[in-house]
Amino acid sequence: MNPPIAKHALAAQIEEHLLCTVGVASEDATQTDLMQAVAQVARQQLSQRWVETQAHQRAAKARRVVYLSMEFLMGRTLSNALAALNLTGGAAQGLMQHAQTLEDVADREPDAALGNGGLGRLAACFLDSMATLGLPSFGYGIRYEYGMFAQDIQDGAQVEYPDPWLQDGTPWEFPRAGISYPVRFGGWVEHLNGTPVWRHAGEVAAKAYDMVVPGHGTPLVSTLRLWKAVAPAHIDLGAFNTGDYARAASTKNEFENISWVLYPNDSTPAGRELRLKQEYFFVAASIQDLVKRHLDEHPTLGNLAEQVAIHLNDTHPAIGVAELMRLLCDEHGMPWAEAWALCGKTFSYTNHTLMPEALETWPVALIQHVLPRHLEIIFRINKEFLEMAARHRPGDNAFLARLSLIDEHGERRVRMAHLSVVGSHKVNGVSALHSDLLVQTIFADFADIWPERFTNMTNGVTPRRWLAQANPQLSSLLDGTLGRQWRLDLDQLKRLDEYRLDAEFQGRFMAIKRANKARLAAYIEKTAGISVSPDSLFDVQVKRIHEYKRQLLNVLHVVTRYQAILANPTADWVPRTVIFAGKAASSYHTAKSIIRLIHDVGSVINNDPRIAGKLKLVFVPNYGVSVAEVIMPGADLSEQISTAGTEASGTGNMKLALNGALTIGTDDGANIEIRQNVGDENIFIFGLKTPEVHALRQSGYQPMRYYESLPALKGVLDAIAGGQFCPSEPGRYRALVDSLLWGGDHYLLLADYESYIATQLRVDALYRQPAQWCERATANVAGMGVFSSDRTIREYASQIWNIEPATR
Repeated sequence: MNPPIAKHALAAQIEEHLLCTVGVASEDATQTDLMQAVAQVARQQLSQRWVETQAHQRAAKARRVVYLSMEFLMGRTLSNALAALNLTGGAAQGLMQHAQTLEDVADREPDAALGNGGLGRLAACFLDSMATLGLPSFGYGIRYEYGMFAQDIQDGAQVEYPDPWLQDGTPWEFPRAGISYPVRFGGWVEHLNGTPVWRHAGEVAAKAYDMVVPGHGTPLVSTLRLWKAVAPAHIDLGAFNTGDYARAASTKNEFENISWVLYPNDSTPAGRELRLKQEYFFVAASIQDLVKRHLDEHPTLGNLAEQVAIHLNDTHPAIGVAELMRLLCDEHGMPWAEAWALCGKTFSYTNHTLMPEALETWPVALIQHVLPRHLEIIFRINKEFLEMAARHRPGDNAFLARLSLIDEHGERRVRMAHLSVVGSHKVNGVSALHSDLLVQTIFADFADIWPERFTNMTNGVTPRRWLAQANPQLSSLLDGTLGRQWRLDLDQLKRLDEYRLDAEFQGRFMAIKRANKARLAAYIEKTAGISVSPDSLFDVQVKRIHEYKRQLLNVLHVVTRYQAILANPTADWVPRTVIFAGKAASSYHTAKSIIRLIHDVGSVINNDPRIAGKLKLVFVPNYGVSVAEVIMPGADLSEQISTAGTEASGTGNMKLALNGALTIGTDDGANIEIRQNVGDENIFIFGLKTPEVHALRQSGYQPMRYYESLPALKGVLDAIAGGQFCPSEPGRYRALVDSLLWGGDHYLLLADYESYIATQLRVDALYRQPAQWCERATANVAGMGVFSSDRTIREYASQIWNIEPATR
């Protein structure tokens, strides 16, 4: 490994890449040109590290983790790569010659549009930790050309646009021209002398593109291998030459659209088929790749489970269980029983939801159409599994019906979570509560058969991205107070407890928070056109827009506060800025309605002169990793208000607390573990707990009782339903309010409303005492050591994957 590049040499390399790679004169270089040139300097070192890491792992015949995920929300790469390579100072100095700052140049890099929410960002944090801990690892996903979508707001409503993050190329990917695998679809299966033969109807090539994920404090790296779908024949030349240009390109488009967009709208049959093809496409290519790599290093597939740990991040890659069986049995001639035993030792599965309606299922007819051989395999797995289950509980047909991989109620559907559980040797939840509830609810029958199969791995986030990179001023304060080692050992933050009452430390801590709030305020004005005061309390809820995450409950509080200020304008109100951000799925009408309500309420409040700055409501558009890196350090209050028992874990709660925000939340997901680590006095917990939610539903929940007995709540709902916030269309939110009052209020907003409002008043009371607020904010940072993704990955490695991290 070469020594770090000297600062003067790095400046010279930037100039060389401007000329030789980017192709511009130094004096003509734009910020984008400079970003490309600096990236090329980092790319050279990443390339060398990748080659040396792979050579070392091949020579050692290392056991590897293969992490299969539909999403990898990587964000921007430049600043992270420079930090990992110890090039940040040199790059900043080199850019000074161009009168540019590294921050401004890094802002020219688009976010890699490879994910949407917590699932994808968790996968990105995990790759960072795998690399930093030296775990031999590959992440596998899809090279989406347009990501999910770019969110714009027009007249308060979400509008989706393509997110062409690759339109100008990216310096961070390495095309692997020699790595391509066929992925087949459709057709039928023949059985010739007892041997199944899949006569496929279509084929697409999966071409590999690598992104190198650097470790921090180590020369080792991890690999994110992404697959692009390429049609076998790009155009029908005969059709083209006759002038039928649409038909000439139809085959290309039919197959290559597989890697165009993350999560195509699945409200249509064509969208559902494309989604299934996407899942199989990346899984088939990935498993072919790992099998080839294994056979290059070993003479047999018999020891595959000793050399490879395949992890399913949620159920999107669940078809991999059937695909590995197909490869082992059909392509490599392995007997079924041997292959199935091998398969079970190789796979493990992380579940990310407790809600039965969110568990992925596919119509049997659709799988028959797209993957006929895999359906046969799933049927056989199910038959043998149910025979075993019947011996476990003889005569219990209801038990077997619940366990079956095929849901026979109505349209027959394949239950992908069931396939994942049956095909894996370990299944984990992502917080202590979530993992307990898994075995008590949706997987209770499986846990009855295999109690040892279920375990917990509480999520974590990488401190390199979410503190060192996102919050450089706080990081500098921590470096001066604790030393720099916290980046690799987040438990070092515990030592901050010694400084919670230190006046000098408190002063610097709050000055940094004020500067971060000023930066966020400037960003809000730039992107949302609303001026907010950094001296107000910044109340933040940033996450995917979904009913169970209860952004609507937050809006009810905002309207409650608005009406209370109007009723008593001279009271000692704590000025508050409520900040939302997040995307709604393109076909999710209710979530989109909530976004529009936020804008309508904000439009009224922000322009009401009677409020006089006591309350502002803003929505930051197009939420993603880079936006989060601005919001998280500027937050005072972190809204984590899902109905107890619905949020598997959350990681936004960890990022916000790590940056010194206090949490207001339900006793749900990882909020519980955050409370245990920061102390009950340093978090605002409200609302029903999971057993109380269950008991209320069992007793017959009547939301109208709350409406009729709480005058403030009645006033809020009447104002929203009556069109106070949208006088041009008074009935716009009637359906939203009716879903609460008459539609059952599935997520119990009205039941938790009174407790939530009272707890918000406790927030106000604490914020009026800056020294105490600072002490509790510091306690939150100090208590976040356990929520490092390094800790999470160490636990996966030792308890599930059976891999030893590299020694430093």
